[in-house]
Amino acid sequence: MAESMKGLKRSCRCAEVTEANVGQELTLMGWVQKSRNKGGIIFTDLRDRSGLIQLIFEENDCGAESFAKAEKLRSEFAVAVTGVVEKRSGAANPNLATGTIEVRAKALRILSESEVPPFPIEENSRTREELRLQYRYLDLRRPDLQRNIMTRSRVATMVRQFLSDEGFLEIETPTLIKSTPEGARDYLVPSRVHPGSFYALPQSPQLLKQLLMCSGFDRYFQLARCYRDEDLRADRQPEFTQIDMELSFVDVDDVLDVNERLLKKIFKEICNFDVPLPIQRLTWREAMDRFGSDKPDMRFGMELKNVSDVVKGCAFAVFAGALEQGGSVRGINAAGQAGMPRKKIDALVEYAKGFGAKGLAYLAILPDGSYKCSFGKFMSQDELTALVEAMAGKPGDLLFFAADKDKVVFDVLGNLRLELARQLDLLKKDEFKFLWVTEFPLLEYSEVEGRYVAMHHPFTMPMEEDLPLIDTDPGAVRAKAYDIVLNGTELGGGSVRIHQADVQEKMLEVLGFTKERAKEQFGFLLEAFQYGVPPHAGLAYGLDRIVMLMVGADSIRDVIAFPKVKDASCMLMEAPSQVEKKQLDELGIAIVLPEKDGERE
Repeated sequence: MAESMKGLKRSCRCAEVTEANVGQELTLMGWVQKSRNKGGIIFTDLRDRSGLIQLIFEENDCGAESFAKAEKLRSEFAVAVTGVVEKRSGAANPNLATGTIEVRAKALRILSESEVPPFPIEENSRTREELRLQYRYLDLRRPDLQRNIMTRSRVATMVRQFLSDEGFLEIETPTLIKSTPEGARDYLVPSRVHPGSFYALPQSPQLLKQLLMCSGFDRYFQLARCYRDEDLRADRQPEFTQIDMELSFVDVDDVLDVNERLLKKIFKEICNFDVPLPIQRLTWREAMDRFGSDKPDMRFGMELKNVSDVVKGCAFAVFAGALEQGGSVRGINAAGQAGMPRKKIDALVEYAKGFGAKGLAYLAILPDGSYKCSFGKFMSQDELTALVEAMAGKPGDLLFFAADKDKVVFDVLGNLRLELARQLDLLKKDEFKFLWVTEFPLLEYSEVEGRYVAMHHPFTMPMEEDLPLIDTDPGAVRAKAYDIVLNGTELGGGSVRIHQADVQEKMLEVLGFTKERAKEQFGFLLEAFQYGVPPHAGLAYGLDRIVMLMVGADSIRDVIAFPKVKDASCMLMEAPSQVEKKQLDELGIAIVLPEKDGERE
């Protein structure tokens, strides 16, 4: 029978009790972690979000009624206990903040009983994630997840305070907006009062924050909820939170400066890590050439080397063919790995094929200086030696090579580099290596759409010196864009925005917009550009990704209270779900299911 807490008031949380409280009578409330009846004395661990404390029940102290209740305690009962804090009579527990004290109970109330949980409420649970997400309210009782969520709250509070102190105003923007044609798919919301019309949930507050700059608010920020209907990965969710900001009368260095100081503050406060300033910068071109990625992990070396000139003219058809097609030959040096078993090398070759490689060439430099090479019969000893020298190879090293179009080579070797680092245990979660990647291409050519598309979004400012190329060589135009990368994960990105109406119209023209379509989609922005727009720039972080790396989690699901799974469904609430026909009729919506094998499903 559940009891009332009438007349009781919690004194503090469990792990807030210290030796300074010895001798004091306190009332604690929480959940039973476990209870052990030793015959005449019951030891119970009481848990709340702060941690654990040990309770002792003896009939002489708490009375027959409370002792009888204590005999019934099981895991996850919610209870209230009044007792006196004592020094531990037994050995101290160095693993607990309260390990030197305990509470001798005087009274117990069982506030709520619990069924046997479907899985143990414990740290580092090995229970299937699907089951844990189905019972997320129980999963969230686990101390490690609670610490993650509390860390997220602390980060959000610090960000708000820091940006407020820097003169930013927190301004909310709407979440029912106009659908935009660029970027990921929108989540659409039908309008009842405008039949046949739809709102979109924002992928970001991009246009609205630019309009706030037009409005003279100067510095804006928001912890913004955003929505993207895209395939999920470990660091993606269909709905997520951005630390979103925009600044007026600034250029690239101004935005990077304030954000470097923000990162320094939160990583010092949360992780006790001093971010060295200024943060290293690499242009997009250099990042791709050296690491095969626009978000390189800087915790280890193993950089790519372009050996196209070295192998030019060789008889190895794979290398020669790639160069004839305008591609390149590049390699990475897995230092000290010449003894890698053939089975592991073959597995890496298959791994590389998953990123578009037709194969992977390799060369092991044996301790005696000789070579064991997958393509040795096609190249002379002098050619192989020149190749090894170009790769800075030494006895004991294992060299891998990819040959194809640059995009494929970068993708293959960039991912192979990371896979080797994982296998060699080079990725330490408590090591933080920040990097700015700058000067991205403004545009990239989409083979699917047969046109140029914006690499970031259509409102990014080109580098001024590249503007003359926008008609003649659009692929060569660099953007005043920047991403902040930590340990191979993009934390966020931003850019200087276009603030001149003529440049914005030209950008939309290059992207294939007619004047009519540009006005239809972005007329409100283009019109605003007629009224004295300040130069402005901004940046947005994924709050979830920052916290994920801070706490060493493998997925952003571990730092979000109620996440979705990979098919964007919520296993707890069983969403999305069907709705009543009456609701659809009010919206003028009919459901047409896809056909399968000539019949409707």
